[in-house]
Amino acid sequence: METIRVRKLNHANLHITCESGTAQELNEFFSFYVPGYKFMPAYRNRMWDGKIRLFTVMSGELPAGLYEHLLQFAEQRAYEIELDDSKYGKPDDYNKVNVKDLYEYIKGLELPFDIRDYQFDAVSTGIHRKRGILLSPTGSGKSLIIYALVRYWLERLTTGYRYPQSGRALIIVPTTSLVEQMYTDFIKYGCGERAMHRIYSGKDKKFEAAICISTWQSIYKLPRDWYSQFGMVIGDECHGFKSKSLMSIMNKASEAEYRFGTTGTLDGAQTHELVLQGLFGKIYRVTTTKTLQDNNTLASLAIKRIVLKYPEKIRKEFGKQPYPDEIDFIVSNDKRNKFIRNLALDLKGNTLILYNYVEKHGKPLYSLIDNKVDENRKVFFVSGETATNDREAIRGIVEKQKDAIIVASLGTFSTGINIRNLHNIVFASPSKSQIRVLQSIGRGLRKTEDGKATTLYDISDDISWKTRKNYSLLHSFERLKIYQKEQFEYKTIQLELKS
Repeated sequence: METIRVRKLNHANLHITCESGTAQELNEFFSFYVPGYKFMPAYRNRMWDGKIRLFTVMSGELPAGLYEHLLQFAEQRAYEIELDDSKYGKPDDYNKVNVKDLYEYIKGLELPFDIRDYQFDAVSTGIHRKRGILLSPTGSGKSLIIYALVRYWLERLTTGYRYPQSGRALIIVPTTSLVEQMYTDFIKYGCGERAMHRIYSGKDKKFEAAICISTWQSIYKLPRDWYSQFGMVIGDECHGFKSKSLMSIMNKASEAEYRFGTTGTLDGAQTHELVLQGLFGKIYRVTTTKTLQDNNTLASLAIKRIVLKYPEKIRKEFGKQPYPDEIDFIVSNDKRNKFIRNLALDLKGNTLILYNYVEKHGKPLYSLIDNKVDENRKVFFVSGETATNDREAIRGIVEKQKDAIIVASLGTFSTGINIRNLHNIVFASPSKSQIRVLQSIGRGLRKTEDGKATTLYDISDDISWKTRKNYSLLHSFERLKIYQKEQFEYKTIQLELKS
């Protein structure tokens, strides 16, 4: 019987010793085509076969988070796994969690509200497994889960606040806004300000605090030695960790035994999920949006799919335009933009309009709305150029308003920004990204003061002719699949866009 010997090189990687034939099998087993590889220049120029390989034959290294997939590989072939001990322990080392003790500990934190059952289960699972991806939708209280994980680890699984080597926790977030939001949440939960250090926009990389909250952009170039101080690393919005810079961070943080990713959604691609599992570990679904809506934790959601059918003359003459040309035509269409403007002005409650192109869509759309809106109604414009402090100020103002309108780019307001008093969301630009769609929807699912349901207006464009379907319409079908998968209720409305 073939034996595969497995040893932890560190907390980021395993080393595998086996026969050369088995190594080739492993290489194939952990090789996957990258989505869209056929359209990438490297593939077209025959410089790359389109695959990503997670096991390296030459080095024998495999990301530690894929250990359970290695077990599946061995079981399928009746191979034996032999675990070697190292200074990092064995690959299957887990904590025994005393559930009662953990519950009493969390109760002793005197949080401003009771921890929910699914949040407690997520913390318990994390402490037991030491790593994993916690998949939980927007509005489920991920920051509280992170806080409880960090506090318990610092105070029960290290020597506490004496800051030994590898005794600090690093929390990585994608934006400056989320650094401040996480910092504010932790203070609200009871964490002392001196226990935390924030890194962004040139702030000091040296600190004495137990908890570091940072954007990845601020730290990814730092040397490996800097990361050795962390025994816990948490990647918030971890679906973005497929980039080389973020993967580099996780590899340099090789002394971090506890490694967690948190996100509201993954894109469903096998390659993406396995790369993330390699960095963090197994995926655990904490709860679902439908569950939180059913138990009245999140607001109910009504989706109105508005399909704008263009005049026959335009559809017939439009032809099968390339995607960029179609997008330019759609976002610059005066009739379409005035329809969105009129929709926004007619809606009651705070409204978030999400666009994808700043200059050719966002700014013209904002001008159309701002020039027509009642003088007593506030209209805000947000893009990547909007300073973090200004975004936070806008968010704070909107939460106190009843009929404000925010025209915001998908890149700034689809991920992580919490608006607690939002009634309407308008998808003004075509998109089929599962992550963006669900993250954007999540902006509106926190319960409003009046308890009203959130309404999503999903705008798409029918410029099809006979059997030819245009890109925007096809993208709307992809979003429909997402709604069906998530069990959201929806209604399709077809409207003629008059010439």
